[in-house]
Amino acid sequence: MSGIVWLDALSLALIGVGVGFFLAGSIGLLRLPDLLSRLHALTKADNIGLGCVVLGLMLQAGDAFEVWQLALIWLLVMLAGSLACYLVAHSAVAAGAAGELPADAPAHPATDAPDGR
Repeated sequence: MSGIVWLDALSLALIGVGVGFFLAGSIGLLRLPDLLSRLHALTKADNIGLGCVVLGLMLQAGDAFEVWQLALIWLLVMLAGSLACYLVAHSAVAAGAAGELPADAPAHPATDAPDGR
């Protein structure tokens, strides 16, 4: 077998593993009991899944510029996903893990503390 066939097979395998992580994260989102567990499963599985998909696509890239674009996309999506997960979890904890904020909840609970910290 030639080297290109192995490269294609490795690329396909990495993309398949990434799709598997996406599927596992989706199942975790549906099956886990509380919000924080769901966020943990979904965020971790999505970051690893996207990483595998991006690595598989990098093997198919035509030049180094495409590889850098894919790496930048992966980095930005990881940062955005982690930040969104943090903000949702922080809001849930501030609301007593109720899942949604009450109407009179402060926007930043730490800055509205009685001692001013």
